[in-house]
Amino acid sequence: MANKNDHQLMKLTLTILVVMLVVDVSRGEFQRFQPSTKADGSVTALVIGDWGRKGEYNQSLLARQMGVTTEKMDIDFVISTGDNFYNDGLIDVNDPAFHQSFTDIYTAPSLQKTWYNVLGNHDYRGDALAQLSPILQARDNRWFCMKSFILDADIVEFFFIDTTPFQDKYFTNPKDHVYDWRGVIPREKYLSTLLQDLESALIESNAKWKIVIGHHTIKSASDHGNTQELVDKVLPILEANGVDLYINGHDHCLQHIASSDSPLQFLTSGGGSKAWRGVYDWPNPKEMKFFYDGQGFMTLDITHRQIGLNFYDIFGNNLHKWSVTPLPSIISAI
Repeated sequence: MANKNDHQLMKLTLTILVVMLVVDVSRGEFQRFQPSTKADGSVTALVIGDWGRKGEYNQSLLARQMGVTTEKMDIDFVISTGDNFYNDGLIDVNDPAFHQSFTDIYTAPSLQKTWYNVLGNHDYRGDALAQLSPILQARDNRWFCMKSFILDADIVEFFFIDTTPFQDKYFTNPKDHVYDWRGVIPREKYLSTLLQDLESALIESNAKWKIVIGHHTIKSASDHGNTQELVDKVLPILEANGVDLYINGHDHCLQHIASSDSPLQFLTSGGGSKAWRGVYDWPNPKEMKFFYDGQGFMTLDITHRQIGLNFYDIFGNNLHKWSVTPLPSIISAI
């Protein structure tokens, strides 16, 4: 029988291995994964952000409605746009908040699919590497979290990017918050690598549709507004490489903003719990297709011929729908 020292050594060895694995996937380099999709290649996904409050601020009520709304949709997976655990991320891999805010909340049969998560700024205030740990995936096999990665579903590729390190204020004016920058420092090298990897992956992509997922806004009419660092560094790459949608959380609302300069659409799904901030400011009404300052979620339906999206509130009301199809010359080539 193993003694106490043996158990401690085994625990230490496991911890070291987990840290090695986590650090290896936190450098900003893109790894590619293939999700389970339908036989015809189409994809249906639910998108939710800014949710983890142990059921409070209507998180539980919204989770129940997510289950009801998607019961007949046959979703393939869930996309989380970050700020998975409030207020300060997870303490470590043993933090009960993982079950209290995730496993015990999203219990509907239709939500028992893989959740593809990115980190938000609140996640970085705790043990950010804990959310990347395979220990959590072992506790709930739905959980999948990396800083940046590609989800390759053949007709569509989702490019998940780590947006928190782009914001200068988290480094220069943290406001008494402590951020877990392991794997990010040196920051300039991390961001340079991330941008190079994103641009290369988009250039090399042969997918019909390209969708980029990040926590922070590029364009937003709500509390946080536009994220200037992303406007300066990320937006030109998206516009130059035919990205169809940029989807984010961060602002606790639902919104759809069209671009005046390109076909790129900006979508916010950050209404997973605390909302109703009472802020709206957008100068061009022609660009603002939809804004809802409350709790809710979004669904995506993607086929060879169309992307369709729907926004829902906490009662399951369909607040906004929109779709886009490729150019006729592209359709004829399918």
